[in-house]
Amino acid sequence: MRRGFITNRLRSGKKALEIPIERKIETIQGNGFTWIDLQNPDREDVEKLATDYNFNELNIEDCMTKFELPKLDSYDDHFFVILQFPPLAQKIGISKNSQLSIFVGKNFLVTVHQGDLKPLVQLVQTCILDSDTELKNRLVGESSGDLLHEIIDALVDDLLHTSRKIIANLDEMEDNVFDESKPVARSIALLRREINRLRRISVPLKRFVLEIAKNVKRFSDNSDDELTLYFDDVIDHIDKVIETLEESRETMEIYKDTDFVLSNEKTNKVLAVLTMIFTLAIPSTVIGTFYGMNVNLPGGIGENLMILGPFTTFIVIILASAIPAILMFIYFKKLGWISS
Repeated sequence: MRRGFITNRLRSGKKALEIPIERKIETIQGNGFTWIDLQNPDREDVEKLATDYNFNELNIEDCMTKFELPKLDSYDDHFFVILQFPPLAQKIGISKNSQLSIFVGKNFLVTVHQGDLKPLVQLVQTCILDSDTELKNRLVGESSGDLLHEIIDALVDDLLHTSRKIIANLDEMEDNVFDESKPVARSIALLRREINRLRRISVPLKRFVLEIAKNVKRFSDNSDDELTLYFDDVIDHIDKVIETLEESRETMEIYKDTDFVLSNEKTNKVLAVLTMIFTLAIPSTVIGTFYGMNVNLPGGIGENLMILGPFTTFIVIILASAIPAILMFIYFKKLGWISS
C-alpha cells in the first residue's frame, strides 16, 4: 500500500440492514483524463458510454451481468477488466461476490459496480466532496493508470483486513472447540465457507492484477519501473491474503477434526453411562420377573419355603441382584469407564 493510504474497513459482527442502493453516475475530472463511476446503473447508462468511448458490445453485456467470471480484454486504445471482491454485507446462506467492471484508456477510466464495494464508494465520495485534498490529488492528479492502482490497492487492503478478521475469529473459535457447553460445528462450517469464498476471490485476483500491471503501463505518466513497483506492492498484499487463507483453512481442518473427536468422545461417555445403567439393572429385572410369577421359589408363595423368615424373598432378591451388579461394577472399572 503506497503513500500512506489507510482506510477503515473492518467489518462489524452485526448483521447489516439491507438498504436499496440508489443509481448514481459520478463524473470526476482528473489530470488529463475523466473518471466516470456508475453505481447500480441501468443498461442505457452503460450503452451511452459505449457509444462515446467505442466500447465492445460484449463487454457491455459483461458489465450488466452481475456474476460474470473475472476476465481481461485488451484493445488498441483501452482495456476492459472484471474483478471480484467480497461485498460489504453478506446475506446468511447466500455466497455472492461483488463485481467491479473497469474500462481503462489514456483519457478515461470507467468503473461499473453495484454500490456494495465500500472502499470504492469512499474514494468516489472523497473526490466529489473534496474532503481530503491530498488523497484526491493522488487519485486524479496523475493518470488513469495511477488511479486504477489506487482503486485496486484500496480494495485489496479491504480484502487483507477481512482475512485478518478471520484470524481473530479463529482465535475465538479455538476456545469454543474445547468448551463442551458451546456447539461449534455450525460455526466451523460457516467460517470454512467464508475462507473458501475469499480464496476463490484472491487466487484469480493475483493473476489478473499481474495482467493489469502489464497493460496499464501505456496509460500511465509514471515510468514503467515506478508503476510496476506500485503493482508489485499490491500483489504482495494479495500473496499475504492467500497465505493467511491457506493457514486458516488448515487450522479449520484441525478444528473440525478436533471437534469430531471430542463429539465422539462425549457420545461414547453418554453411551457408556447408559450401558452401565441398563446392565446393572438387568439382574434385578430378571429376579423381579421370576418372583412375579405364581410359582414356588425360595421365599415365594409357600409359607413353608420361607427359610429365612418373612424377609426371605427380599433377602434373596437383594443378593441375586447385588452380586452380579458388583461384578459388573468391577469389570467396568477395569475398562476405565468408571474413574476412581
